Amino acid sequence: MESILRGYSVTPATWFYLSLLLIVAVYFRFSRLWSLRNFDLGLLLSTSPGLLLVEAGNEGDQTLRTVGYTWLFAVSAVLLVRLLMDTALTRRPQFAQNLNGAGMAFLCICTFVFLTAQAITKPPAKPVVVTQDEAAVTEPAPTPDEVAPKAAVASAPPVNPASNPLAGSLISTPVEIVAEHLATRDGVPPEVLAVRILATVAHLAVVLGLLSVGQRLFGDPLAGWAMATLYLLLPCTAYGVGELNHVFPAALIVWAFVAYRKPAVSGVLLGLACGSMFFPLFLLPLWAAFYGRRGWMKFAAALGCVMCVLVGGRALMTSVDANSFLRQAIGTLDVARLAFRSGENVPLFWDEGTFFSIYRIPIIVAYFAMLFSVTVWPRHKTVEHLLAHSAAIIVGTQFWFTQQGGVYLLWYLPLVLMVVFRPRLAHLRPPALEASAQATSTRVLSGTPGTRAGSTAGKLHLFR
Repeated sequence: MESILRGYSVTPATWFYLSLLLIVAVYFRFSRLWSLRNFDLGLLLSTSPGLLLVEAGNEGDQTLRTVGYTWLFAVSAVLLVRLLMDTALTRRPQFAQNLNGAGMAFLCICTFVFLTAQAITKPPAKPVVVTQDEAAVTEPAPTPDEVAPKAAVASAPPVNPASNPLAGSLISTPVEIVAEHLATRDGVPPEVLAVRILATVAHLAVVLGLLSVGQRLFGDPLAGWAMATLYLLLPCTAYGVGELNHVFPAALIVWAFVAYRKPAVSGVLLGLACGSMFFPLFLLPLWAAFYGRRGWMKFAAALGCVMCVLVGGRALMTSVDANSFLRQAIGTLDVARLAFRSGENVPLFWDEGTFFSIYRIPIIVAYFAMLFSVTVWPRHKTVEHLLAHSAAIIVGTQFWFTQQGGVYLLWYLPLVLMVVFRPRLAHLRPPALEASAQATSTRVLSGTPGTRAGSTAGKLHLFR
């Protein structure tokens, strides 16, 4: 960033202080201190100290890391309760922001430009410092198919493969070619720069998705600008601005809400999200129950086609025979991330050095009980239920996820913002029910025989 603005230097803690003041000035309701909006703002801002403590603990202080994970765990628990109670909060007063629409748009665009410059120009992150006990965790032995690729890139800088869920795809390849020409400056490796460029595009997709939600679902363009601006101002967005695996699935889920009236389109978007990370898989039962008997078949068909193309296409590009194809297809699911130990020399949330892994078992049981309850109840769901329960399902994964559970706030941040700013959406029902209700209202207004209006008109005609 200093190559663009001379003398510009903002640490994560400084960004938290500045964004805190700016968010309070724009969004805080000073006329109603005890309001749901102020509570939600405080809850979103309270996640940043936990992230800062975890980042400080990764430098070698085990105590700070433990406190940071505990902080995020507690905030996530309060947020989960808030989301589960959202549909019961029937009073949704509309609060205008402390800044007009033109000012919100200007602030949103400027913040996005600053974050984009920071993501592209910042130097690579330092390797995480682990303790002696954590370094004793050994990686599994590589298979024969993995020996050659590892030997070929032995001289390249170490990059986490999970940071680029689009690796090897038609979308990632052109960006990687461009990154090779741009990465000669500032010492940023091409593969790291490619991930950051894709992450910036994903953030732009989230911003455009929030604007579309405000326009199409909420019927309030200013609400869309308010959500997009707050998304960019929150410190957790700045901290993970270059992490593609944090934001790419969330962007697809946001656009699935924009296209909720088309089950096939939503199925394609959620299928792509499931192909990038594991947690969108837990949203599928809820979305299938939302569409009901008339719409879930289209949703499932589109989802299945996308999953088959993703799994089969990636396996075909990286396999040489039938056995290799089968191993690559199974490995695409990446179920190792759900294990109790990751086999990687990175700090974990459920590590014996931080917390006992045995406590993860009842949490997993409670999570699946919650998943079952929000799927089957209520039977007839609206977009209000779909939005709040989808956010709750993603927040719930933070409690038992192995790799640094609690720090992936961008997975659910756009959905939480939609819950915070949404008006009453009880009229937004599944497309089949909306079509049926619209047809019924049309028959009633036209006085078609067989409807209540038609039969009443016939009785009046007889009296005449």
